Amino acid sequence: MTGYLTTHVLDTARGVPAEGLRIELYRIEGAGRALLRTLWTNADGRTDGQILPAEEFATGTYELVFHAGAYLDACGTPPEAPRFLDIIPIRFGMSEPSHYHVPLLLSPFGYSTYRGS
Repeated sequence: MTGYLTTHVLDTARGVPAEGLRIELYRIEGAGRALLRTLWTNADGRTDGQILPAEEFATGTYELVFHAGAYLDACGTPPEAPRFLDIIPIRFGMSEPSHYHVPLLLSPFGYSTYRGS
């Protein structure tokens, strides 16, 4: 089996997929991190391809950074100064070659995630 990484972002306040949300993927290396790629969600709240495709998969620690504040601004969510949720980092480990799915359920004042399937 080969590993890969996907996500799905849902805007739970509006009840729709979160389209146009910027996501960055980092590999954590010691005290530092290396940016692997930047992607945006499509109309279904997913990226057009795998975030980390099988041919690039390696076990280790990673971080997905969801740019929620810019997404909320673009959706017309009333602004705050500063916005309660702006950048949402989710750090997680991938210990075996498997399908890792890290979804984000997002609202202006809260979020949740889990290891999906």
